[in-house]
Amino acid sequence: MFKLSTKGRYAVRAMYEIAKAYPNGVTLEEISASQNISRVYLAQILNRLRQSRLIKSSRGPGGGYVLRKHPDEVSLYEILEPLEGPGCIASCIDPGEGCEDVEECVAYPIWKKIGQYIECLLRQVKLGDLLRVETEKDKKKLVETITAGCC
Repeated sequence: MFKLSTKGRYAVRAMYEIAKAYPNGVTLEEISASQNISRVYLAQILNRLRQSRLIKSSRGPGGGYVLRKHPDEVSLYEILEPLEGPGCIASCIDPGEGCEDVEECVAYPIWKKIGQYIECLLRQVKLGDLLRVETEKDKKKLVETITAGCC
C-alpha cells in the first residue's frame, strides 16, 4: 500500500498550523505544542520546507514561520514533494530509476495511472481547503470535490 512517511504527514500538519496564522507567523514551539510533534524533528521538516521556498522564517522576538503564498495557492503536492520525492508508487515509473521491462510489463500502465491519480489529488487540495473544513460533512464534501476532478 502507498504510505506517506511520518515526515510527510507532519509537514502537512505543520503547514496547516502556519496557514491558520496567515498572514502572521507562528513559532516552532506553538506548532510543536498544537500538533504534538517533537521540536527537533519539526525543525528539520520546517527547514526543508523553507529551503523549498514554501515558508519564510525569522528569528528573535516576534519571529517564527509564515507562508510565502496565500493558503489557497499551496497544494499538498508542493508540501509533500520536497520531503517524499516524486509520488511514484512503483520504482518502474520513477524517472530516476525506470525499468528495462516496461514494454513487457502488464502492470506498468496501472502503476502509472495510479501514480498520476494520486499526484492529481494532491495538486488539487490546497491548504485553504483544509482551513475551511470544520465538520465531518465538510471533510466528505472536500473528498468528493477533489476526486471528481481527477480521473
